[in-house]
Amino acid sequence: MSTNPTNEALVARAAQGDTDAFGDLYERLLDDIYRYVYYRVSNQQDAEDLTETIFLKAWQGLANYKPEGAPFVAWLYRIAHNTVVDHYRTRKISEPLADHPYLPDERESVEAQVFSRAEVEQLRQTLQEMTPIHQEVLVLRFINGLSPAETAAALNKSNGAIRVLQHRALKELQALMAVGNIIDE
Repeated sequence: MSTNPTNEALVARAAQGDTDAFGDLYERLLDDIYRYVYYRVSNQQDAEDLTETIFLKAWQGLANYKPEGAPFVAWLYRIAHNTVVDHYRTRKISEPLADHPYLPDERESVEAQVFSRAEVEQLRQTLQEMTPIHQEVLVLRFINGLSPAETAAALNKSNGAIRVLQHRALKELQALMAVGNIIDE
C-alpha cells in the first residue's frame, strides 16, 4: 500500500538531509510558487529564475525552519515574497502584474476552456489596477489557495489583518469590476 507523505513528514525527512524528500516537496509546490512569482514579476524567465532561487533558499534554510512557527507552505511563500521584494529592490523598476499562466483542464470542453481563459484575462486586467497588497492577498488566498493563517504567515501579518485586507481587496475588486462592466450591480 503506497501512501503519500504529508508536507510536514517530507520536511522532517528533508531537514535530516534526505534530498529525495525535498525533491518531492519541490514537485508538489513548484507550480504554485512559480504562479505566485509570475503574477508578481511579469516575466517568464525572471519567474523561473526566482522560483529556483526560492527553492534553493528553502533548502539552505531548512535547518532554521521551525514547524511550530508557521506551516512549511507559508514559510516557503514568505521566502517567495522576500525574494520578489529583493528582485524589485535590485532592479529599481516597477513592472505590471503579469498574465496568469492558464493551464486548461484537459477534461474541459473547448468552449469551457475559451470561456475560462476570457475570465482569467478579465480578472488579470482588473487585478493590475489594484493596490499591490490587495493583489497579493487575493492571489495567495484565491489563486494559490492558501488559508488565511498561511497567508498571514506568508505576508508576516496577523490573521485579523489578513481578514481586513481580504475584505478591502474584495470590495476594491468588486468596485473595479463594476466600473469595467464585468459584473452587474
